[in-house]
Amino acid sequence: MPTKTIAYLRTSTGWQEFGIDAQLDQCRAFNNKIDAVFSDEGISGNVSLHKRPGLLAALDSLQNGDVLLVARRDRLCRGDPVLIAMIERLVEKRGARIISVAGEGTEGDDPTNRLMRRIVDAFAEYEILLVKARTTAALSSKKARGERTGGVPYGYKLHPMNPKELVIDEIEQEIITLIKTLRATGQSLQKIADVLTAQGYKPRGKNWHRQTIKNILNFTHSERFKHDQ
Repeated sequence: MPTKTIAYLRTSTGWQEFGIDAQLDQCRAFNNKIDAVFSDEGISGNVSLHKRPGLLAALDSLQNGDVLLVARRDRLCRGDPVLIAMIERLVEKRGARIISVAGEGTEGDDPTNRLMRRIVDAFAEYEILLVKARTTAALSSKKARGERTGGVPYGYKLHPMNPKELVIDEIEQEIITLIKTLRATGQSLQKIADVLTAQGYKPRGKNWHRQTIKNILNFTHSERFKHDQ
C-alpha cells in the first residue's frame, strides 16, 4: 500500500500571523502531494490530546510508513516535553514518522537528529516560560501606572483620548451584526468567514477563519464582559 502524507496545522488564535493558511502553504511547498489535512484552530499547543480533535483524527489516520507533516514541531506541542513524547510514541506505534518542514531534527532518527529534536523542544518550552515571565512583569508595571491591562475585545477600541477606556467600534459592531444574522439563518462558521471575505470586511488578522467567527460569537453571547479600567 502506498504511503500517505498527512498534514497537521494548528493555531492558538484565529488571527495569528503564522496561521492555518500560511502553515498549509509551507507544507504544500515542501510536499505537493498531501493526502489529507487536519487542523485545530484556536487551541493552545500544550492542552491535552482529548481536547485536540484535529490532532487525534490525524493520528488515527496514520498507517505504517505514513508521514505526519507539520510546518514546525511546535504545531504538535509547545512547552510540554511529556506531551510531545506521548505524541511521538503514538506516531511510532503506527509505524509512521513526523516530519517538520523546518527540519528541526526530523530528517532522521540517528543520535544527532534525536538530540536536535530535544533541543528544539527545550527551546520551545523556554520561550513559553520567558513570554509568561515578561507578560507578568508588563502587566504588573501597567497596573502600577493605573493603565488598562485587559485585551481589547472585538467590537470595541481604545478611546483616543483615554487609553484606559473602551468605546464602541462602529465598523466591528456592524460586522458582529452581520455574523449574528448569518448564523441565525443557519450558516456554518466557515460559510460566514467566506461571506465576510467576499464582501471585503477586514479582519483584525490576515484572514477570516471559522475559529475567529466562533470566538466573536462566544464573546458577544457572554455576559462576563465589563468595561474594566
